[in-house]
Amino acid sequence: MTRPSTTDFLDLVGGRQGHFGLESGHHSRLWLDLGSLFADPRPIEPFVTGLTEAIRPYDVSGVCGPLLGGAFLAQLLAQRLAAEFYFAEREMPGDSRGLYRARYRVPKALAARVAGKRLAIVDDVMSAGSALRGTYLDLQAHGATCVVAGALLVLGSAGAGFFAGEGVPVEAAARRDFELWEPARCPLCAAGMPLEDMAAATR
Repeated sequence: MTRPSTTDFLDLVGGRQGHFGLESGHHSRLWLDLGSLFADPRPIEPFVTGLTEAIRPYDVSGVCGPLLGGAFLAQLLAQRLAAEFYFAEREMPGDSRGLYRARYRVPKALAARVAGKRLAIVDDVMSAGSALRGTYLDLQAHGATCVVAGALLVLGSAGAGFFAGEGVPVEAAARRDFELWEPARCPLCAAGMPLEDMAAATR
């Protein structure tokens, strides 16, 4: 089977250029509309298969993903890997200033099951890694061991860099360079370009 490419993935989602505020607090010039990514599983099949085979050697007993897209992906992977499925829900503070303010919590009924488990954590796309980072921290607090992080598409190095610092490998079906800026260092802000806040929908 031909290995899927980043271009193939971007063809499946609506991407647009502009000035966007992400959930992590960073700014970016690229926004991907992932809302319908899992509506038809057939086009993403090569990416899901590629990520499944990349994660299989880690011998995980469960797969966890942040709602929404990460959870859809985690359920697909868990079925293929004969593993348990978990998900994490987002809690956004009233004051969303600063970086990585979002928190992700595994529901109480599931949290009791993850202690001592070897888990994969996955999301549809990882850029800054806000959702996967939050999921990882909550799973650790409940005694799980996250042995691999994965995404259908990894954008840039910010999210992957966090996991490298934690000693957690990152697997991806596709990768692409990606620019992120802290608000104080954002060239788009400096140029006076209006900001579109996408924090409600992006990682």
